[in-house]
Amino acid sequence: MSKRFFIMVGLLGFALAALPAPRAKAQFATPDVMAHAIQTVGDLKRDRAFGNARQLIERASGVLIVPRLYKAGFFFGGSGGEGVLLVRHGPRSWSDPAFFYIASASFGLQIGVQQSEMVLIAMTRRGLDALLTNGFKFGANAGITVAMLGSNVEGAANTGGADIVVWASSSGVYGGLTLEGSIIRPSPDHDKTFYGRPVTTREILAGRGRAPAAGVQLRNDMATIG
Repeated sequence: MSKRFFIMVGLLGFALAALPAPRAKAQFATPDVMAHAIQTVGDLKRDRAFGNARQLIERASGVLIVPRLYKAGFFFGGSGGEGVLLVRHGPRSWSDPAFFYIASASFGLQIGVQQSEMVLIAMTRRGLDALLTNGFKFGANAGITVAMLGSNVEGAANTGGADIVVWASSSGVYGGLTLEGSIIRPSPDHDKTFYGRPVTTREILAGRGRAPAAGVQLRNDMATIG
């Protein structure tokens, strides 16, 4: 077998090992997710590659930031990542962050690894309510329109009238990013770890979570965008 094949297998193993276990050992993942989310918001403010994402956020009802989405495949595939959701309270005013995770599995001829930075922008109340559903599945929710933008994206679409706009930037040797079949769920273990007590997603988004300093920083950074 070629040297390239063994390199690919090694990369695949690394990527699969990096796939988050959403409900296990949250105490180790939570600080990283928040730190990476803050970094992504910084990229939003400075990086031209984010295009019109900033303008979209100014009109958004909510934003789900997934700073690290990993995808790997070797005849069967999977993807996973963790992020935080903030909802708008008013002009330049955002909620504290609530933790979510996204995951999918697929089968067929697919070999490669990929890491993506992703921001899901809920442009309508209907789109936000869909993200808040316990088990929102892309491609399975009738009436919810999703537009995907960014680098290395499959099926990029115009954002006109979309309930959810997904901006993604990908690197790796996989094909174009698609979210078809991916499921988004709240991550209560991460919320409990971050806030220091059991607290529901809706309590956090309503302002009853009392976020630590990192959450306040993320909220304030979002306010500088719109």
